[in-house]
Amino acid sequence: MAELRTEEEQLDAIKRWWKENGTSLIVGAVLAAAGVFGWNAWQDHQRNTSVAASIEYQQLLGLASQPELDDDARNEAQAVVDRLASEYDDTLYADLALLLDARLKVTADDLEGASSALQNVIDNADDDYLTSLARLRLARIQNEQGEYDAALATLDGEIAASLEAQRNNILGDIHHANGDDDQAAEAWRNAQALAEEQGQPLYGVALKLDDLGAEEATL
Repeated sequence: MAELRTEEEQLDAIKRWWKENGTSLIVGAVLAAAGVFGWNAWQDHQRNTSVAASIEYQQLLGLASQPELDDDARNEAQAVVDRLASEYDDTLYADLALLLDARLKVTADDLEGASSALQNVIDNADDDYLTSLARLRLARIQNEQGEYDAALATLDGEIAASLEAQRNNILGDIHHANGDDDQAAEAWRNAQALAEEQGQPLYGVALKLDDLGAEEATL
């Protein structure tokens, strides 16, 4: 009888414990299962989003690779850029599309539109290399527009180490355009040294320095 009472007491204890804790266990199990299914669903969504964005970007690449774009092709390219920027703004393809958009706008002499696209990348992209590329290209446009102070300020922003040679090359272009040949020569020499150090070919810098020397010799 004593053993029976002990078993009954244990059973009662288990019932009491289940009454107090069973519901929370069930809820926890349901939430855990929902979390697993939710995570898998989210991963599927991310994969589907990436594939869709990739298809859109491939279409844009096809348009941008054409030697010349008529108005219809430019409008189509702009529509793709707009879709990527609005529907897939959290993907890398949206930032890449804006870089292509800037290039297309430069070819169409729309420097303001190109600058806006590049500034968008600088402000919103998560990839440091892409924001660095955008800074370099924006600085070139600002230099072309005679906005030397703005171009220098753009280059003062954070630039990826692998693009430092290009940064100094553009810095030399800005100083030269602004009439400061001493700083231009220094920047171009730095560009040469960095390019050699990093094993990156940087064409045209030696010619710029040669031309600068010829100009100085005629003074």
